Amino acid sequence: MTIAENIAQVRRNIADAAREAGRAPEEITLVGASKMNDAAACREAIAAGIDVLGENRVQEMLQKYEQHAYDGAPLHFIGHLQRNKVRQVVGKVELIQSVGSLELLEEIEKCAAKQGLRQKVLLEVNIGGEESKSGFAPSEMMGAAEQALKKEHVEVCGVMTIPPVETAPHANMVFFHQVHTLYVDMNEKLFHNKLKYLSMGMSGDYADAIRAGATMVRVGTAIFGARNYGAQ
Repeated sequence: MTIAENIAQVRRNIADAAREAGRAPEEITLVGASKMNDAAACREAIAAGIDVLGENRVQEMLQKYEQHAYDGAPLHFIGHLQRNKVRQVVGKVELIQSVGSLELLEEIEKCAAKQGLRQKVLLEVNIGGEESKSGFAPSEMMGAAEQALKKEHVEVCGVMTIPPVETAPHANMVFFHQVHTLYVDMNEKLFHNKLKYLSMGMSGDYADAIRAGATMVRVGTAIFGARNYGAQ
């Protein structure tokens, strides 16, 4: 199947999941996770109407950025971001989805201030408490949001999570519901219900994420096909 056909199928699945949850499909933003896919694939996804493209790796993003791979669609950074690479990302992406430490938040503030802009971000929660993943612990999220609200050049737009790898069908629903509860609580108490994005769900579980309240899903393999890690 082509990228366009895959996107159409993903959108049908999104619509079905949204309706099951009593929601409008239009509430869901589809991010094409384009890691390890070339500029041509990105352009194909844009031509097929993808809402957003998302990159995980700074160097790959910069290479494709120079090739105008993202012209015509917003670009998000969705992977782990090292502090020493923040300056290469701030100002080039509409949204940094993976802000999971106060140190990273401060670095984004500094880089955005130098450029005279306000960088939109999502706060990442490590909902499974996994040592291998970045992100704030659930108990730290309120404090992190309060710190972010003090930054003049950072705008928090919501919450992102990557739950543990599923061990059984629908196993991540418990995590998705926990993050949704956290998101709603934070939104009400600190952001006057103005937060827009709850980013959770990938190729294997985006339908469940939508049923649990996600407003943004990050889909790679189901759009672009399996990644060939052996070629790297």
